[in-house]
Amino acid sequence: MAKCTKCGEEVPAGADLPPQAASYPACPKCWAGWKEYQVIVMNEMRLDMSMPEHRKLLKKHEKVFLGVLKPDGGVSDYTDEDNRKPDEQA
Repeated sequence: MAKCTKCGEEVPAGADLPPQAASYPACPKCWAGWKEYQVIVMNEMRLDMSMPEHRKLLKKHEKVFLGVLKPDGGVSDYTDEDNRKPDEQA
């Protein structure tokens, strides 16, 4: 069973998540948090989803939100328990 990349909780095996959430992995609670936050990101940055570079930027924000990428662009090793707190500054 996989652990969520953001909160570290176990992701339920029968969780009904889209493939994007399962690829990180993300728990249903954190994925729902991202779905709300992505609307804020799209509105604040005035992203146009018909433009490939805007979709790429939103994907980057998704990975940072879920703790897979660091804000500076580095990749987080989310298998290490010490890297599971993406909201805390190092």
